[in-house]
Amino acid sequence: MSLRVIGSGLGRTGTMSLKLALERLLDGPCYHMMETGADGHVDTWRRAALGDPPDWRDFFADRVAVVDWPAAPFWPALAAAFPDAIVLHSERDDTATWLRSAHATILRSEHQDDSEFSRMWDAVSGLTFDGSFTDETVTAAGYERHNRQVRATAPRGRLVHYRPGDGWAPLCAALGIDVPDEPFPHVNSTEQFLARREDRRDE
Repeated sequence: MSLRVIGSGLGRTGTMSLKLALERLLDGPCYHMMETGADGHVDTWRRAALGDPPDWRDFFADRVAVVDWPAAPFWPALAAAFPDAIVLHSERDDTATWLRSAHATILRSEHQDDSEFSRMWDAVSGLTFDGSFTDETVTAAGYERHNRQVRATAPRGRLVHYRPGDGWAPLCAALGIDVPDEPFPHVNSTEQFLARREDRRDE
């Protein structure tokens, strides 16, 4: 098994929906931020952000795709390690839309603490946001800078642009797979994200 898709899009650009879609299309597991803790990878990503990455081919040996943080900032290294994989770049329609979603969910200041996960997140998010993810001006600039870099430097023949709502077609065309006769999975809206957080608090 080897990565066939490397997601370069940051969180809140439809990455959870893409995870489910890619698992359906490729019949294998797709790595996503939600799995870092369960898989015991939190410190691995923190060390990678500080300049000590793992052997990427070994790390993703049992995955067919990866999307979302913490992997998105590492897309150039992943593209080099997996030269046959496409680079799937997901973006929202505009920065303001992304910013509203991100600051309502994953970038909330209340998420800061001294846990192992937060230390990892500080290191990884610092690669994009110049050390701050609570200042909207800083995060908007980081989001735009990241998107520009991907568009400017990803190999033309491997780059696939994607926006939430595009459905199956861009993915299937890039992978040479027929479009499934079923609805595209649309999950993890801001409302769903916040509802899950409240459920965890009530446990």
